Amino acid sequence: MRLGVVRFPGSNCDQDVVWVLETILGQDVAVLWHEAEDLNHMDAVILPGGFSYGDYLRCGAIARGSPVMKALSDFAQRGNPLLGICNGFQILLEAGLLPGVLRQNACRRFLCKDVFVRVERTDTPFTLACREGQVLRIPIAHGEGNFLHHPSELASILKNNQVVFRYCTEDGRVVPEANPNGSLEYIAGLCNTGGNILGMMPHPERCSEAILGGNDGLLIWRSLITWLSIQRKALSNKLEVCS
Repeated sequence: MRLGVVRFPGSNCDQDVVWVLETILGQDVAVLWHEAEDLNHMDAVILPGGFSYGDYLRCGAIARGSPVMKALSDFAQRGNPLLGICNGFQILLEAGLLPGVLRQNACRRFLCKDVFVRVERTDTPFTLACREGQVLRIPIAHGEGNFLHHPSELASILKNNQVVFRYCTEDGRVVPEANPNGSLEYIAGLCNTGGNILGMMPHPERCSEAILGGNDGLLIWRSLITWLSIQRKALSNKLEVCS
């Protein structure tokens, strides 16, 4: 597989993602500078965490104007997987590729700690290897992860089953004390209606090796690779039939 990791000025989690995909999972990875305009050679693209453009204005607000964003929009509209992690999630929202906004944490502090999230969907490219209701321990590191949306549009998100991860307790209960940043509906991860674009605040690349204290994040990456393999096999079979 050919996986792209976008690097913006200020990105600081891109090499973490590259390490997991390339060294741990043996995938072909390309680091894409934010001025890239051709993604046709990519099977999936990841927007990593960090502080793109120093998080001036609003988190992700400047990055949304980078040349790569037009290419990413076209890429995702063709059904290709696009994952935004932390700042990457913020960028996807600012670019209008996902609904809603992320504002300052309700506690008004930067949070860096492990949290528990419950898997709400297993039919996306990013959760195939998970079980519905499975609880994952994944770290967060953000100051603006409080998901907000207009009530009428939030109802649409829930109706369309776009919530992929919810903050929860270790035993899977969705309760206020398990919500670290005040996000509406305890949303930790959200997808588009097509399911191929996912934004999530927790960092799966930071818990993909036992030496880091846990490897629940590997489920996200293995899901993506499995999904791509299935798609490639289906395309190969289709071509054989046509020939």
